[in-house]
Amino acid sequence: MKRTVACNEGLEFAFDPASTALLSIDFQRDFCDPDGFCAQYPGGIESTSAILPRAIRVLAASRAGGLHIVHTREGYLPDLADVNPMKRARGVVGSPGPLGPFLLRGTEGQRTIDAMAPLAGEPEYDKPGYSAFHATTLDADLRARGITHLVLMGVTTQCCVHSTLRSAVDLGYWCLTIEDCCAALRPDWHKGAIDLIYSENHLFGWVAKADALTGALQARAA
Repeated sequence: MKRTVACNEGLEFAFDPASTALLSIDFQRDFCDPDGFCAQYPGGIESTSAILPRAIRVLAASRAGGLHIVHTREGYLPDLADVNPMKRARGVVGSPGPLGPFLLRGTEGQRTIDAMAPLAGEPEYDKPGYSAFHATTLDADLRARGITHLVLMGVTTQCCVHSTLRSAVDLGYWCLTIEDCCAALRPDWHKGAIDLIYSENHLFGWVAKADALTGALQARAA
């Protein structure tokens, strides 16, 4: 049964929960935890931690509403074999952090925070890049399940969320971004990334607030 979400700009996003997946993008300790890597910089995790109560509600409502739940983490091999030359030259991946080398798979900092962690049976993709579709089986796995529509939330808005969104649009998915369940380390980066979705007659899909989505999902459950 199709549901409709009221979106920004007076638009509506129609979806069938049976063919829709929630992408919960990179809610990792280094991005969201006060002990994580990003907390050491000015502004720290103030923006990313602020969205967690809403993201937790969206995740719970999506589970109850029958969406396919997908989790992602940015992470690279411990020997850096999957770090491309440009990223290796920047020296960010693998740099020392309070929870282990930054973005290396298996470190405590790369782990998804407990409140957003997968339940049994929910896939979690480790991606050696920004887009969740880069060097993963995500597209093939979604198509095998008949998924045509995606709901995106996560961190950071201008990087991994937007990279995943752009890939998804190129691959033909109908995409809804949950504005207040995404964050960047700077609010202006977040706003700029959200504004780009609207460009050229919502070129990169639809945007809505958490309450609009949870309301649609809860109406289905009722």
